[in-house]
Amino acid sequence: MKKRIKLFCVAAVCSLTFGVTSCSHFLDRDPQSLVSEKDAFKNFINFQGFTEELYHTIPDFSNGYWTNSWNWGEDEIQSTAQNFHFGVKIENGDFWGWQRNFDGWQAGWMDRNNNSTNDDRFTKSLWGLGWYGIRKANLGLANLDKLTDATQEEKDLIKGQLLFFRGWYHFMFMQYFGGLPYIDKVLPGDEKLTLPRLKYSECADKAAADFREAANLLPTDWDNTTAGKRTLGKNQLRINKIMALGYLGKNYLWAGSPLMNSVSGGGTSYNADYCKKAAEAFGELLKLCESGEAPHKLVPFAQFYTNFYTTGQNWQIPGATEAIFRGPYYGANSSNWGTSKQYSPLIISEGDVKFLPTSNYVNYYGMANGLPIKDITKADAESGYNPEYPWRGRDPRFYNDIVFDGVRMVAGSIPNASEANNRYANLHTGGSYRDIATGSRTGYLLFKFVPRTANKYDQGYGYDKSLHVHLPYMRLADIYLMYAEAAAQGYGSSAGKSTNYSKTSVDAINVIRERAGVGRVDAQFLGSLDKYMEELRRERAVELAFEGHRFNDLRRWLLIAKSPYTLKKSIEFDRATVLDPTKDPKDNRVLNIRESVILERRFTEKHNWLPLKVNDVNLYLEFPQNPGW
Repeated sequence: MKKRIKLFCVAAVCSLTFGVTSCSHFLDRDPQSLVSEKDAFKNFINFQGFTEELYHTIPDFSNGYWTNSWNWGEDEIQSTAQNFHFGVKIENGDFWGWQRNFDGWQAGWMDRNNNSTNDDRFTKSLWGLGWYGIRKANLGLANLDKLTDATQEEKDLIKGQLLFFRGWYHFMFMQYFGGLPYIDKVLPGDEKLTLPRLKYSECADKAAADFREAANLLPTDWDNTTAGKRTLGKNQLRINKIMALGYLGKNYLWAGSPLMNSVSGGGTSYNADYCKKAAEAFGELLKLCESGEAPHKLVPFAQFYTNFYTTGQNWQIPGATEAIFRGPYYGANSSNWGTSKQYSPLIISEGDVKFLPTSNYVNYYGMANGLPIKDITKADAESGYNPEYPWRGRDPRFYNDIVFDGVRMVAGSIPNASEANNRYANLHTGGSYRDIATGSRTGYLLFKFVPRTANKYDQGYGYDKSLHVHLPYMRLADIYLMYAEAAAQGYGSSAGKSTNYSKTSVDAINVIRERAGVGRVDAQFLGSLDKYMEELRRERAVELAFEGHRFNDLRRWLLIAKSPYTLKKSIEFDRATVLDPTKDPKDNRVLNIRESVILERRFTEKHNWLPLKVNDVNLYLEFPQNPGW
């Protein structure tokens, strides 16, 4: 068996679907797995084998290439050594760059030439496998009547998975491209296409119906089902009720957001009805999790990193109990072939492509007392921010996610004495870590997804099969914050709440802040919905920072083309004294702190959506291109 995949959700392909008595490497294909079309749907084991392939259509956006770009808002900027990633094209307003014909390197996780459901992380993209996944889900749903040798539980499990994937891929397409045809049947290959593009709201309603029915059919935990006991302990990635409810709520919240509401015929404000529906779905989910009926719960802040990476555990996939939806992790050690190196400057690492947090985005990380920083150049008695000691008293998530000047980066020794000074992050203006091509362009480094030992000096770096980086598409903290947004906009205040869950909007935010050790939302933000939304959006920016949410958030809020969200900045400052390694770097004094604009993105209304492929919109008249493209 030559394919090695740390994959729990499809373990049943070996031990359940194919009837193999043992399978140490999940998803190694066995000759017994090749079932005929006649036999594919006759019983649960065979039908589940058919369904399992859908899990292999999910792209791993955090490990789809040697280095990986997935943050396209004002949150991140790439070093200048290379320019093939989609994120660089976005800077220039070139949203065509999501397509394989425009990137030149096959680097984008949204579109590739060679799409496959095999075990190669390089062969999976959203556009290529999404439509395949929709067709496969429809094919399965069309053949459910053939599943006669199965219990009702088994029939429900099959149908629930198929409905979820059909809804999920439509939702993923809709959030980038707007309303599309909703394909809910197997389309004949010889039939002329005439399906029109639907309004966003019409698509959302159809996706909601699929997610709702999936949630009704699926268990909260496969381990507690008779069928799931065949793969006990290896069901974490299988589609369950919580995943379906999470995307039901997200689908409704997106439909209710300003951009989607406006293109559906509403105004540029939120659609309260959709927001109420979203709050109900999220409320149902959170009640199940908080009661213990579902296995998902927030991890302690000390283990926060386990949401994104594991180290020293050869096959442990990241995500812990907080991950709700994530795809398979393909290949041991795949993270070390680039992903683990894309955050450290070349001076202590390898590789030339680096992804840096922008200074303007880092400013969202406020103070530990929960108050925001109003101006990084000015002292603020209310929040306690001091521009001479800008790293003191900050939100604990700042220290978890961001490397600032003076932080020790190399734990062990540096053999060459002339390089010893590079043990510490020299991120001040003129520092050795500042390099626009292969180092930091912004005065900060991002270390949310890799440990500090991801450098060329410390033991454990390199190809040792112990570091695994894998980001979830959805985690529980995101649910709390989406609930907070939906409840506030659905019911008009920070005190808004769903009818099926006891917490208010602001209560939900405070759950996340308390986990991180941050002060609760201050009373000054609770009286006005507009002021409250500013703080809610700041909280979302911090908690979900660099996890791939910001680009879509800015678009759905109709903010992506508005200043200051079009700006990307660096922080500039001088060290007041020589760096003292015996001091906590938070206590280092700086002088002349200021920001410099690196670039300003020139976006217009057309940049609210990505352009569709020219070949696709030329297929038939009822499938038009997005406005402006």
